[in-house]
Amino acid sequence: MDDWREKQELLVMDGRIKVPYRWFAGEVGTRYLESLRDQGVFLGTRCPQCGIVYHIPRRNCPDCFEECSEWVELGREGTLESYTVVRKHHPQLSVLPLPYGYGIIKLDGADTGFLHLIGEFDEEDLAVGARVEAVFSDAREGNILDVKYFRPTGGVE
Repeated sequence: MDDWREKQELLVMDGRIKVPYRWFAGEVGTRYLESLRDQGVFLGTRCPQCGIVYHIPRRNCPDCFEECSEWVELGREGTLESYTVVRKHHPQLSVLPLPYGYGIIKLDGADTGFLHLIGEFDEEDLAVGARVEAVFSDAREGNILDVKYFRPTGGVE
């Protein structure tokens, strides 16, 4: 049997589809983002069964499914658990002057880390275990970029 597709020329069309969207952060996310915006305070939630403090806060523990109803105030400092340095400009992703970094940061008082930007560093200041602190935006809007970036403080754990 003849397959008509074998005789077809392969055509490729380049294009972009921009899909703007907005999403509701929910009760837990809203409380978290309002805390960052209004007080410059990081919050986490603690699982009553596992005892794990989640940052970014969660309504339910992903391991045991218990409701995490206890809110915990976390530090503005933390430990760099992993990182990468960005040295090449990308028009859609470059938000800080080069070089800048991305890192997994575990805030003091939390058991989980989260991804955020790293700025104001010399590359020799970055290492797994390096201590970092949050630098907040002057004009906060209620999103994760109310924290402009984290910068090294000079210590290592």
